[in-house]
Amino acid sequence: GLVGGRWVDTAAAFPVQDPASGEELGRVSDCGAAEARAAVRAAHEAGAAWGRLPAKERSARLRRWYELMMENKEELARIITAESGKPLKEAHGEITYSASFLEWFAEEARRIYGDVIPASAKGRRVVVLKQPVGVAAIITPWNFPSAMITRKVGAALAAGCTVVVKPAEDTPLSALALGELANQAGIPAGVYNVVPCSRQQTAAVGEVLCTDPLVSKISFTGSTATGKILLKHAAGTVKRVSMELGGHAPFIVFDSANVDQAVAGALASKYRNSGQTCVCTNRFLVQKGIHDEFVEKFAKAIDKELHVGNGFDAKTTQGPLINERAVEKVEKHIKDAVSQGASVVTGGKRHSLGKNFFEPTLLANVTTKMLCTQEETFGPLAPVIRFETEAEAVAIANAANVGLAGYFYSQDPAQIWRVAEELEVGMVGVNEGIISSVECPFGGIKESGLGREGSKYGVDEYLEIKYVCFGGL
Repeated sequence: GLVGGRWVDTAAAFPVQDPASGEELGRVSDCGAAEARAAVRAAHEAGAAWGRLPAKERSARLRRWYELMMENKEELARIITAESGKPLKEAHGEITYSASFLEWFAEEARRIYGDVIPASAKGRRVVVLKQPVGVAAIITPWNFPSAMITRKVGAALAAGCTVVVKPAEDTPLSALALGELANQAGIPAGVYNVVPCSRQQTAAVGEVLCTDPLVSKISFTGSTATGKILLKHAAGTVKRVSMELGGHAPFIVFDSANVDQAVAGALASKYRNSGQTCVCTNRFLVQKGIHDEFVEKFAKAIDKELHVGNGFDAKTTQGPLINERAVEKVEKHIKDAVSQGASVVTGGKRHSLGKNFFEPTLLANVTTKMLCTQEETFGPLAPVIRFETEAEAVAIANAANVGLAGYFYSQDPAQIWRVAEELEVGMVGVNEGIISSVECPFGGIKESGLGREGSKYGVDEYLEIKYVCFGGL
C-alpha cells in the first residue's frame, strides 16, 4: 500500500493472478481497516497544504504526472494486460486515455472560477468562492484499472482535494504503479494514497472509507448493488457522493441506417475488452426491414475481425474474461435465452484456450423476457431483438431501471433528434459506437449513478460553493 508517501507492508498479502493463465503475478499487501484509517488521516493532514497551493503549481505537478505516464506507457500497458487480460493494443489505448485525464485536469486546475453577484442592497458585495471538499475516497473497478483512477483523481487533485484510492482486488498493480509515478512527479506525501485489499477485507475497508468523518467525498465506479450499500454508509455523515454504476446499454438500428456503419459500430461497442466495459452495448434492437441483413453482416464481421487469445499476442482482440464467475454469467444468459427460443448465430461456448476465455457470441430471435435483455451480461454476448416501430424500440430501451449509455443508427435527421432526446440515458452515441472522451461528461441517470466525470463538469464534483457577503462598505 501507499500511505502518506511511504510504501506500507502488512502482515498478510493476497495474490494477483493472470486471468489468461491463472498464474500468480505477485502478492500485494492486504490492507484492512487500520491501514484505511491511516490513509485517511494522511490524506487529511496533507489536505490543507495541497489545497492552499497555487493552482498553477498543482497544475504543473499533474502535468508532470501525465508526462511520466506517457514516458512509461509500455510498462504501464503491460501491467494492465497482465492483471486484467486486456489485449495489449487496448491497454496502450487505456494508458493514453488514462494519462489524458491528468493532462486535462492539469489545465482545468487553473480555471476554477468563482463569481461576483450584484448585491440587492447598498453597501454590500456578494462573492461566491469554490473550495475543495476535502478528503475523497476513490473506489475503482478492475475493467479500466488505470483510467478509472485518473478520471477521478485528476479532478480531485485539480480541485485541491487529497485522495485515498481503493483499487479492485483483481487489479491493484496499476494503482500502485500510478502511485510510484505520482511520487516521482512531486505529488506531495499523503495527497495520493492507495489501500489495496483482498475480497475478504473489501467490506471493512469500504466501510471505513464511507463512514470516517475525515472523508468528505466518495467517488465509486462499480455495480448498482454495491453503490446502494455505499450510499447507505455515506448517509451517516452526509458525505458528497458521485457514482458511476451499472449499465444496460441499448443499441438501436433503424431501417434508415447505414448497415455497414452500424455493424462496425456494433463490433466496437460490444466486444471492446471482451464486452467488459460499463458502456458496452447489452441489447441490440434492429428494425424488421434490415434485421436479417444486419444479423448476417454482424456474424461475418465477428468471425472475420475478432480473434480470441492471450492479451500479449499481437493478433488478439478478445482476451480472457476477468474470472470464471464472469464466464459462468455469460453461460447462464445464453442457456436461458436458448431455452426460450433464441438461436446461436455464432459462438456460444467457452473457448479451448482456457476456462476464462469465451467465444464472441451472437444470438438472434431474442425477446425482452430473456435474462440477457433484463440484466447486464458484462461479457462477449450480443443478443438481437427485432422491432417494428420507433416507439416500440424507444419503449424497450427505456424499460430498464438504469441509464448509462445508449446508441442508435439512423440517417433520418428528424428521427435522430427525437430519439436522442427520448432515450433515458446519460450519454448517447448517434451513428457512433465509441463515445468516451476526456472532454465530455461521463455518467448516467436513474440507477446508473450520480454526478459526472471528465469534462469541465468533472471538477465540480470535488468543490464546495461558499457564498460570502461583505457588508458595511
